[in-house]
Amino acid sequence: MKNRHINQDAEATAVAVLGWLASEPEMLSRFLALSGVRPDQMRQAINDPGFLAGMLDFLMAHEPTLMAFCAATETKPETVIEAAQHYSQPSLDSGQY
Repeated sequence: MKNRHINQDAEATAVAVLGWLASEPEMLSRFLALSGVRPDQMRQAINDPGFLAGMLDFLMAHEPTLMAFCAATETKPETVIEAAQHYSQPSLDSGQY
């Protein structure tokens, strides 16, 4: 049950980030340029955990951007970090191998 709750929270956070990026054309354009995803590919890309991980990493890579998202959506930075960890592949030090 806890895993399902984590999945829902991570998904809700990813959707919120995507919505925020969509309302910030300059930021969205920058993210798309860095990710290599074309605007017409986004609908399909949102179903890819790797895309969502990249989007969350993009947000966290620049603290002012992260804080702007958090302020606009009343989201704690920790929530974004938890969502990014959910969508990222396990690392060697995660104990998940």
